[in-house]
Amino acid sequence: MYPIRALAAVLLLTSLAPAADPAEWPQWRGPARDGTVTGPAWPDKLEGGALERVWRVEKLGPSYSGPIVATDRVFTTQTVDKKTEVVTAHDRKTGKELWKASWEGSITVPFFAAKNGSWIRSTPAFDGKTLFIAGITDVLVALDGGTGKEAWRLDFVKEFGTPLPDFGFVCSPLVDDAGVYVQAGGSFVKVDKKTGKVLWRVLKDGGGTMGSAFSSPVFAKLAGADQVVVQTRTKLAGVERDTGKELWAKEVPSFRGMNILTPVPVGADGILTSTYGGNTRLVRVKSADGKFDTSDAWALRYEGYMSTPVVVDGHAYVLGKDKRLVCVDVKTGKEAWSTDDRFGDYWSLIANKDRILALDSRGILYLLKANAKEFDLIEKRKVAESETWAHLAVCGNEIFIRDLNGLSAWRWSGK
Repeated sequence: MYPIRALAAVLLLTSLAPAADPAEWPQWRGPARDGTVTGPAWPDKLEGGALERVWRVEKLGPSYSGPIVATDRVFTTQTVDKKTEVVTAHDRKTGKELWKASWEGSITVPFFAAKNGSWIRSTPAFDGKTLFIAGITDVLVALDGGTGKEAWRLDFVKEFGTPLPDFGFVCSPLVDDAGVYVQAGGSFVKVDKKTGKVLWRVLKDGGGTMGSAFSSPVFAKLAGADQVVVQTRTKLAGVERDTGKELWAKEVPSFRGMNILTPVPVGADGILTSTYGGNTRLVRVKSADGKFDTSDAWALRYEGYMSTPVVVDGHAYVLGKDKRLVCVDVKTGKEAWSTDDRFGDYWSLIANKDRILALDSRGILYLLKANAKEFDLIEKRKVAESETWAHLAVCGNEIFIRDLNGLSAWRWSGK
């Protein structure tokens, strides 16, 4: 009888053990900020009941902020009546509103960008306790994730005496144990996450003719050194986290400073980037005797625009200015293939093993196989009637989609 009792005890303990917390999506481009997730393989279908909508919140104001997914809630932003920015927490299981916070904040973007709207752009970051939101008028706001209570607010226009950026605060905050890293006030800044005090400010350009840079920073270890990599309106740079010391910098040409996408660390010394009016390139970062040096490992005459690539098995998948998807060998810089078809202006891309999910700005979700030989479309599905510029969020078998008019939660039912 002893083995049976032992088995019963094990079963009882297993049943009493707390279930693992569901996967989260705490920041721009996901947990590792690289557009990849781990876990079980995704199903091979989007249609036929394989992917079902669980809930939807209607009548939200427009936003380009991707949804932030915590253990029990989902955060989203919106601009209401062209004058107020609103942050809302929704119950992850039901979509029910838990709390709401707001402040006045709006601008009108230049006429040539009018089709991209005059509403909040940046995706917030959540550290498990505090939500950090970039308001379009160059303000950074910290809210308690549980209650929505404001902890602090930093107005970069007042802090630095810089002009209001023409396109607003576009950069998505990056957070570590001590600080929040953003491009704001015509510079790259680290802010104390507890107090909102500026810890350092570097790479100052005064904001140029159109305001601060659009690209979001990322942590990387390059040439053996931990650093934060940032792409300004004119250059790519590596900065020491604690001090703000510029370790290295390389000019990155683009049209009107439109360095928009997030640089992608590759291997021990590589940074992949692509610019509008420039090209796609891999920058090598080397270090000797404490001095850093950079060079182009290769450059491909293909212009990226707004969509940050994902890298799978040594190949980058890049949606460019011409709306074609291009597969590039990261080691050689050679184009493996490109599509004849043209897609929307923007894709948010997430990879899991050899699968890629791509949310097109036209409201179409694509499921691809990461295939270095050819464009390999598994299935596609219309998931929104309004435009979907906000970055897709994928947490295990759940998918969260923010379109211009609402927020939806979807669930894969299995293979």
